[in-house]
Amino acid sequence: MKLRIMIIASLFIALLILALSLPAQAAPAAQGIQYATNTPQANGNIMYVVLPNDTCIRIEYLYGISDVQLRQLNPKLDANCTLSIGQQLLLGIGASSNPTPTLGPSPTPLPPTVTPTPISGTTQICVSLFNDLNGDGLHETTEPMIPGGAISVTEKNAKYSKTLPTLAGTDPICFAPVPEGDYNISAAIPDNYNPTMALNTTLQVKAGDSAFIDFGAQSKDTAITQPENKTTTSPILGILGGLLLLAGLGLAWYGLRQRRPASKLKESGLLKR
Repeated sequence: MKLRIMIIASLFIALLILALSLPAQAAPAAQGIQYATNTPQANGNIMYVVLPNDTCIRIEYLYGISDVQLRQLNPKLDANCTLSIGQQLLLGIGASSNPTPTLGPSPTPLPPTVTPTPISGTTQICVSLFNDLNGDGLHETTEPMIPGGAISVTEKNAKYSKTLPTLAGTDPICFAPVPEGDYNISAAIPDNYNPTMALNTTLQVKAGDSAFIDFGAQSKDTAITQPENKTTTSPILGILGGLLLLAGLGLAWYGLRQRRPASKLKESGLLKR
């Protein structure tokens, strides 16, 4: 009885160690996110609030600013350009919308003029359908556009609706000018591609905004590369588990030999009559 318990315990420990030596699977990548610039502040500064998954390279690409300019405008950035959610970045400096008047001679009154009503609208809505080569759902500068697809931009109250085909290259598809409002934006991908993120989203734009949205897909012929975020264990555990498994099998064989009928042992000449 004790021998049977020892055999079962040895086999259980060996299988447990082998299971612990297997690496864990990496978690799936997060989805992409849309971006929109803010209108200039009263002092002319153009600020940007950092969103989840933002990187300096991405911000430089979306807003046409170089790494040198971004660091000159934001001297507090460290050498690795580390960003935090909610952090404000200065993207440009323009003229103040509230300049201090300079005193001088009183001007001669002029006839009243009619101020035109401002036309509401946005600068543009730009959409990228990029080839997500590594399947991480983030648009990198080395990932080009996918030709043969289509981008649709529709205002919910039917003030604007347009569909444009996607082209090869690195430039996004831009819709301009468009009126302010709430929009449904979607992408259609070619048949030989699989989406790596949601291909539709909603967006609210106001007069003076410029919006940028990314949609990603990957060719069916390209294997999706998962991020290198795997838990590895020492191969010693696997070797130790194998040795314990062999030891358990040896004990099992020995126990079976001990239980052979005495008659068979006598027949084989191993016991004296």
